[in-house]
Amino acid sequence: MTPQTARARRRRNGPAAPRLTLAVQYAVAATTLPRPATLRRWAQAALERDFRATIRFVGTREGRALNARYRGKDHATNVLAFVYDGTTPATGDLVLCAPVLRTEAKAQGKALADHCAHLVVHGMLHLQGHDHDTARTARAMEAREVALLAALGIADPYAPPRGRQTTGGAR
Repeated sequence: MTPQTARARRRRNGPAAPRLTLAVQYAVAATTLPRPATLRRWAQAALERDFRATIRFVGTREGRALNARYRGKDHATNVLAFVYDGTTPATGDLVLCAPVLRTEAKAQGKALADHCAHLVVHGMLHLQGHDHDTARTARAMEAREVALLAALGIADPYAPPRGRQTTGGAR
């Protein structure tokens, strides 16, 4: 295809969708974890620009070590996002701690897949510069997550669980 043909096609069809290059790593048993094709669909849903990402599922030990080293917190956390500035296309890693995800999903009465989808979308937004360090940016990021997850057929992860009363605390 010539450059002129490509430009004409873009004008006709609108801008091309952002491209995702995705690697998936399982450092823990993958039997109950989402498959790479599913992870790709979730990551692609949150994509705003061309991106090269790795999603790595880890156990508690690796999750704790990474959280201690990079955030100074001596416990495993659900998701860590590492962006590598100055790369083209933009590049970053998401690290998901499988035991923490399972515990949280069970405690929140959610399907593990739905919780994973939420954290993949959440992490992809972080990799692209979104944050939740103020009340305003948290509301904006949560609204974006809720909309993206709804488009994927996944319920609002910030809504109180059915059958339970909310305490009115922060989401």
